[in-house]
Amino acid sequence: MVVNGSNSHGHVPAVEYEEYQDNGDPAQFKLDDKCTHYTSLKEVPWDLHKYWQQRYSMFSLYDYGIYMTDDAWFGVTPEPVANKIAEDYASSMSPKKTTIIDLFAGAGGNSIAFALSNRWNHVIAIEKDPSVIACAENNAYIYGITNITWVNGDCFEYLKTHASSIDPSETVVFASPPWGGPGYTTENIFDLSTMQPYSVQYIHEACKTMDTALYLPRTSDLRQITKLLPEGKKVELVQYCMEGAKMLFGSFVADQHRLLGLFMREKNLLHELKNLHREMRYYGESMLEQCKIYIMLNSL
Repeated sequence: MVVNGSNSHGHVPAVEYEEYQDNGDPAQFKLDDKCTHYTSLKEVPWDLHKYWQQRYSMFSLYDYGIYMTDDAWFGVTPEPVANKIAEDYASSMSPKKTTIIDLFAGAGGNSIAFALSNRWNHVIAIEKDPSVIACAENNAYIYGITNITWVNGDCFEYLKTHASSIDPSETVVFASPPWGGPGYTTENIFDLSTMQPYSVQYIHEACKTMDTALYLPRTSDLRQITKLLPEGKKVELVQYCMEGAKMLFGSFVADQHRLLGLFMREKNLLHELKNLHREMRYYGESMLEQCKIYIMLNSL
């Protein structure tokens, strides 16, 4: 249905978006000519060659009819990472948290993983591009997922218009925002304050009433993340590795006993990283291009 927000006074807000609860029909959002399923390298644009060669890391069921727009290839979280994020995010949240909102659903990788975890009563996936959300909904159907609420529209407008109905005590947010294209890989330190089209500060301000997780480039300036922390709070960083590439996971931490456990985990991680550093010589520096940063910002 198209939701335009008409109220009893006849006023219609400027925002308009399409939202529906998936009922098992894979074609609520129609695939269009921007949605593609490449079957051979010769079909693939040159700038997508390396991504297409990693297609089974992105979607293990790619051959069963996974669709993406050309731009969507750049933003897909590899399936093993998406599954691990979903697992860890689910286990770290209070049982009272029953709804998760994926602000930038893209081609659906993370939303699918959240739904497959069976942890959440309600998975809401928001995507601004109608072609991309058509791909995402199709891809979820390929994985047997038919219980995601799909929203075609601006995620920040969605949060504003649903502010009265979103219960922060029951809701968590996942955000894998656009980074301004693959050019971020050329920057030694990625400036989150100038990230396009949304800075990390802008995202944090919109979501600060809820537990929020961020998925960011590996070269992100973590000092900018720490500035978002409440006074006296710590941020937890846990590293993930995939084919030699490092990823980070973080959250606000307040409990002293948990801090002690994190300190011991940090010592173990340092030992593992030394071993990983030796192993990395066999992979080569080019593997570092796969690195991303995953930050979980828990509101307190």
